[in-house]
Amino acid sequence: MIDTHCHLFASEFDEDRINCIQKAKSVGVEKILMPNIDTTSISNLYNTESQYPDVCYAMMGLHPCSVNQNYISDLKIIEEHLNKRNFVGIGEIGIDLYWDKTYIIEQKEVFKRQIEWALEKNYAVSIHCREAFKEIFEVLDTFEKTPRGVFHCFTGNKFEAQKILSYGTFKFGIGGVITFTKSTLPDVIKDIDLSQIVLETDAPYLAPVPYRGKRNEPSYLVAIADKVSKIKNISLEDVQKITTVNATSVFGI
Repeated sequence: MIDTHCHLFASEFDEDRINCIQKAKSVGVEKILMPNIDTTSISNLYNTESQYPDVCYAMMGLHPCSVNQNYISDLKIIEEHLNKRNFVGIGEIGIDLYWDKTYIIEQKEVFKRQIEWALEKNYAVSIHCREAFKEIFEVLDTFEKTPRGVFHCFTGNKFEAQKILSYGTFKFGIGGVITFTKSTLPDVIKDIDLSQIVLETDAPYLAPVPYRGKRNEPSYLVAIADKVSKIKNISLEDVQKITTVNATSVFGI
């Protein structure tokens, strides 16, 4: 399996990162894709990738929650890194209006610029969307062509799912939320073909049931895959196989 979205470079893993990787491998998680957060996380991102090069793969991008008055200089640094080496994608990018709407105009501008880079470099994108589907779609609709990529931690409704499918280039990143008791995601996902789904943990956040409330980690991807298999009424092995193929095709690993 491939964990398509995991912040394994975060400080929450400083004490047992190697153990988390070994646990992940033991349950079949062979690759972990790591989206960047902002300019302060790049060093840890690189260090983690270099220590575990056969497992960890870096993306580069500026997270919407890190967009502030310094966004122009921050974007320049992100661009410099994108021009220095190859990545598996551009991320984590998008729009987040849950915490703060102060920089909504700047968030849109940053998102649009990073979409442009993805198209220029033929990179996949990992899109963060929180209470911002309308704004995300407004930006995407300005492009004649959209990049391939993933709507990370998808928690939208059926209408939003259909809009995403209409672009023809995006897959749905399904994580721990699908296991939550009050989640409406199972009802949405049951109508989406498995060929359009990839799996993710978003560790250390959003741990799935039965680990909810604890630090999330890549090995918990199995609990997410198991939930998808029950919703789809197919074997766990098929979910693991098909979502892995999907992730490979999106990110070119």
